[in-house]
Amino acid sequence: MEEPYIHKLFTGKVRGLGTADASNWAERSWQSGMFKEPIDQKVWLGKTGLAGDEVADKKNHGGPEKAVFAYPIKHYQFWQEDLQINTIEAGAMGENFSVLEMDEFSVFIGDTYKVGDVILQVSQPRQPCWKPARRFQVKDFALRIQHSGRTGWYFRVLQEGFIQAGSDMELIERPYPQWSIAACNEIMHVYKEDLRAADDLAQCDLLAENWKKTLYKRLRGIPSSVDKRVFGPNQ
Repeated sequence: MEEPYIHKLFTGKVRGLGTADASNWAERSWQSGMFKEPIDQKVWLGKTGLAGDEVADKKNHGGPEKAVFAYPIKHYQFWQEDLQINTIEAGAMGENFSVLEMDEFSVFIGDTYKVGDVILQVSQPRQPCWKPARRFQVKDFALRIQHSGRTGWYFRVLQEGFIQAGSDMELIERPYPQWSIAACNEIMHVYKEDLRAADDLAQCDLLAENWKKTLYKRLRGIPSSVDKRVFGPNQ
């Protein structure tokens, strides 16, 4: 496999869409920062994200552990065929980095990359919410993303600096080669009864705290539901 590469870089402002009194779930009012535009010039990447980028739901999105959302460009061919929507293409998931030569099987928790002067570290898989479903008017889209394993992942920023599309990503450290994004997704969403695996993953020092909290709740027998996240106001 070639060296990972940032094919496109995206930022976007929060937008309000829809109509407050719409009877159809797909036409109701909502806000999102997932409608992003490609940026060709250098842009500053700070501890909480790219300059000029915004998130609408600051409780569940953004912050140091979700500073950058990366998504493999190769997944879009699958989604075009699965959803029969030709307009779903790079940037449609609300990603900041559209990446080549990396995916959920080749990226691991704690992977540390150097991109110019910037140093990034993989913090967690993305857990899809209801907003892609609203955007493309496919009610179960978040569940499809989750079940497919084509989730993408987040980076934290260890060293700030300017970054630009077209940059190579040099892997400089891989402390947890057992914890690929794909393996984490399986433990969280597929093998929910495997408490030993959940405990092992929760011990990973470089896994984001919100993932650890969810796993510890599972270990304590506290039930949880994904409905609010994956369906939200689309129900």
